[in-house]
Order: sequence, then C-alpha cells, then structure tokens
Amino acid sequence: MLAVFKTDKGKVRPHNEDNGGIFRSQSGELLAVVADGMGGHKAGEVASGIAVDVLRKQWETVQQSFTPAEAEQWFREHIDVANKKIFEHAKENTQFEGMGTTIVAAICTDGFATIANVGDSRCYVMNEEGYEQLTEDHSFVNELVKTGQITPEDAAHHPRKNIVLKAAGTQEDIEIDTKTIAFEDGDRILLCSDGLSDKVSKAEMEETLKASLTQEEKADRLIHLANKYGGDDNISIAIIEQGTRGESRCHEC
Repeated sequence: MLAVFKTDKGKVRPHNEDNGGIFRSQSGELLAVVADGMGGHKAGEVASGIAVDVLRKQWETVQQSFTPAEAEQWFREHIDVANKKIFEHAKENTQFEGMGTTIVAAICTDGFATIANVGDSRCYVMNEEGYEQLTEDHSFVNELVKTGQITPEDAAHHPRKNIVLKAAGTQEDIEIDTKTIAFEDGDRILLCSDGLSDKVSKAEMEETLKASLTQEEKADRLIHLANKYGGDDNISIAIIEQGTRGESRCHEC
C-alpha cells in the first residue's frame, strides 16, 4: 500500500486549521485521517490537532489485525475519546469555547477498508465500478438536498453550505458514521476536507487519481486545482492505493 497526506492553508485563510496524517499500527496496517477544525482564533487548529493526536497514539499501540466489525468498533471507541477530550478542553479554556472538528478516517488492510466520518470532510473510492463518494455530509445543505428542498446543483452554491450539523468536540456525546468496503489491488481511496471538495469537481478528482503520476504528484495537482479555483479554505488530502509497494509518506505543503 502506498499512501500520502498533504495539507495546504489555501490562498485566503491566515493559518491552517486542518490536520491529519498516515499512521501504521504495530501489525503494519494503515490508518489515514483528515480533520478540518473550526472555531476561530486558532481554536479549530487545536481541535483538529487533538483529534488526530488521539487517533494516532491509539493506533500506534494496535498489535493485531482487525476484522471489519473490530475496525468499526475501534473507530467508535476512539473518536468518542477524541470528542470528549476536545469538549472538555473547550470547557476548561474559554478562548476555545465552541470549537470542534470534522473527522474522516480510513483503516486500510489487504482485503478491506473501514471508513468513519463526522462532519463534511469526505471519503471517495475509485475501483472497477468507478469513482464514488462513500461518506454522507453532516451539513445543513445536505439535509436540504435529502428532503428535496434544493437540488445537489443548488447545494454547491448555497450561501449556507459551510454550516456543519455535527462535529467532534461540540457535544459531550457524538454518533459517527462507519462503513466497510472491499479494498482490492488497484483500488484507491481519497480522504479530503471541504477545501478540496467544494472547489474541485468529482470528475477532476477521478481524472487526477487515474493519471500516470506519483501519489505525491496527484495530491499536489488536486491542491493546485483547489487554489486555482479560489483557495478560500484550507485543503487537506490523503490518498491510499492498494497493492502498491512502497512506504507510506506524509508531507505538509
């Protein structure tokens, strides 16, 4: 498996409130995480940093391979820990009141990938069936789409499209979505913050993932496109490809 994580602050924001990375367990399996913090005054940066730190530390202690059910349970337990830690930190430090973070993460093994998400950061998969979004946004505009009040095309330009209905750290308890899929040779998974998905079309993502480029070059091209189209948010990307020899790498732009 070859994997890369990259993040960029974009062209408008003064600093980067996204966080993430590629991490290996003691059994050699891979965890990829993208977290998009929110709260202002660097509070979002704190929230996303706590979330990624909790997941990284817990993952690096894992010594056994997981079944899909065990992977989903691992996410439920440890995203709950991260959620409570962010929530308590905000209670104890008034300057961080109301902070939170989206989380989208994938546990990738030789046979399957388990995805967890809360918020509007996304996971896409490219396989023999095509390129599709696996996660569902926990956002105001997505609820409008689901109830038929607006079309998906309207959602892309809706003035309240950045309102997130669920995020880690904003409540003491949280429910996350989990999903497990087959992950076979040649399949690719892309995790991203909305700084990418709000700017770069699904077709452009698919074209880039199919291109004869290294994982780093694919991530660089996607970040370039998001910035070319305005870059008004932080942009974070993790790409994982099954069946590719090589070491996982993590770079920050």
